[in-house]
Amino acid sequence: MELVAPGDNRTRELSSRESAEIDRSIRAAEALCRFEFSVFIGTAEGDTRAYAQRLHASLVAPARSLLLLVDPTVRAIEVVTGTEVRRHLTDREVELAVLQLRSDFVAGDFVGGLTRGIAMLAEHARPQHTLHAGS
Repeated sequence: MELVAPGDNRTRELSSRESAEIDRSIRAAEALCRFEFSVFIGTAEGDTRAYAQRLHASLVAPARSLLLLVDPTVRAIEVVTGTEVRRHLTDREVELAVLQLRSDFVAGDFVGGLTRGIAMLAEHARPQHTLHAGS
């Protein structure tokens, strides 16, 4: 994983602490909503959306998966959701999470932004339990 700080043209590796923090947020998200989360941080090959879609399609269970791609070199954020995830996570909810990510990235909080964005996506993707009343 690599990142570029806002306004900075240099790339740096994430520390082991930062990687562990992102990994913990992914595991917590998966436990909350029961969907698979994958995060790609790095340079996309070609168009960022098309690249994110290819990565998502290569996952073990794409229908039950959500992929978050962050390309710091072009400042792109892409979210690709599988068919089952889309039943619970609307485009508007994805947009809100991306706005949170962008806001935190601009403020210089890359890892915090990722963890908050992942948590938002998981919270919105969590299937709502409906209680059925007897007749």
